[in-house]
Formats: sequence, structure tokens, C-alpha cells
Amino acid sequence: MAINPDIIAEKVWDIILTYGPKLLLAIIILVVGFWIIRRVGKVLDKVMARRKVDKTLRPFLHKLVTISLKVLLLISVAGMAGIAVTSFIAVIGAAGLALGLALQGSLANFAGGVLILLFKPFEVGDYIEAQGEAGSVEKIEIFHTTLKTPDNKVVIIPNGPMANGNVTNYSREKTRRLDLVFGIGYGDDIDKARKVMADIIKKDKRVLKDPGPQILLSELADNSVNFTVRLWLKGGDYWPVRFEMTEAVKKSFDKHKIGIPFPQMDVHLHK
Repeated sequence: MAINPDIIAEKVWDIILTYGPKLLLAIIILVVGFWIIRRVGKVLDKVMARRKVDKTLRPFLHKLVTISLKVLLLISVAGMAGIAVTSFIAVIGAAGLALGLALQGSLANFAGGVLILLFKPFEVGDYIEAQGEAGSVEKIEIFHTTLKTPDNKVVIIPNGPMANGNVTNYSREKTRRLDLVFGIGYGDDIDKARKVMADIIKKDKRVLKDPGPQILLSELADNSVNFTVRLWLKGGDYWPVRFEMTEAVKKSFDKHKIGIPFPQMDVHLHK
């Protein structure tokens, strides 16, 4: 059977007339769409820099937004060109659901990392306590946070539990209050003990004047009369003052013959 070139040319021309305008419009929209997405990416970078979004998070958010927009653009252009995209979208949805179920733990850590980097409950260098661990924050990554403990251990905590649990940040505020408890005997002079502690505090220039220090008689305990000493310090002075103040009070009490009692029991023997 001979092929009629005229019939073939006519069919080709019909196809061009039918799909040509749609294809041309799809190509134009595709080119313009990619240009707009690039512009959106640049604007997003400027907004994140202006709002001081964490540098670790910026590239990820940039890629997430631009890739999502490109996928939506391609699906829209395919539909305009006459390509059936319903089944394609269904396949993507099913694959996404299966992947989400398989990686739900990792996705929870990923979401936690995004929340931590966005809302900044702590930053690199802060001393925090979370998930039963305490240490200085070394790294905040998208899936986990790394702490270094005071005894130089490295602790890696997944960001999922970190973002959904309690976090105590000891470095957020510039100042901290130090509470110390000192006990004296019931036979010792309360005013003398208060003056001894006040003299030690006055000599230490690291103790802040505002708010001022407090020396409070807080408890008549079983074996001692307890004073609570409250001092406001800069965050970096907390531990040095705690250790040095405790030693200084002990030495000064010994010097002034003020006893620091210890638990004791009187035993009476009856014949």
C-alpha cells in the first residue's frame, strides 16, 4: 500500500495546529517560570540574611523552596501541554508517603533541626542542659546537636527529642544568681556570722551591686541555723565565685571561731 505524502503532511499540520500553540505557550511559561523562581531565590536569600537566619539553614531553605517551585512549575506546564499528570501526581504522593513512613524518625529529627535553627532556643557556645545531658553547644546540624561536657566528653543528641523536650539555657542571660547555704551552730552569734559573710562578699569585686547581695536567715534546721546567701554575678563568674566563696567562708568561720555543725546524736544510757 502506497503512502500518500499529502495525507501525512496534512496530519502533521493538524498536529502542529492542535498542539503547537499549547507547546509554545508551555515553553514560554517554563522559561518565564524559571526566571521568576531564580528571582524568588535571591529575594529569599536577602530576607533570610536580614532576619539573621542561621547560616546552616539558609542553603537548605533556598533549595527546598526553589525545588518545590520548580516541581510545581513542571507539573503545571505538563498539564498545559496536554500531558496527563493525574497518575504522575498519584505516584509521587504514594512514593512520598512510603518514604515518610520509612524515615519518620529521621524526619522528626530533621523537623526538630529546622525548628532549632529557626527559633534559636540556644546557639553555638551556650551551656545548656537537655535530655539528661549538660554541656556547651559545639555544633547545631540539621539532624543532631553536639554538646561537649565539662569533663570533655562529646554528646550527640537527636534534634527531634531536643526540639520537643525541656532545654535549660544557662548562657542566654548575661547575669545569674548564685545561691549558697551556710550553717552555723545554735550557740554561735548570728550577727557576727552575718558580718563575716558580708565582709567576704564586699571584698569580691565580681559580685554585682545591682541587684545587691542578700544574706538571709532561712532555716532553723535540726543541727544548724542556716543562712542563704544570694549573689548576682556575670555568667562567666558563676562557678569560680561559687567555689572560692565557699572556701573563703569556711576559712573565715574557722578564724572567728564560728562552728559549722554536722549531724550528731545524743545518746542517754539509763541504768
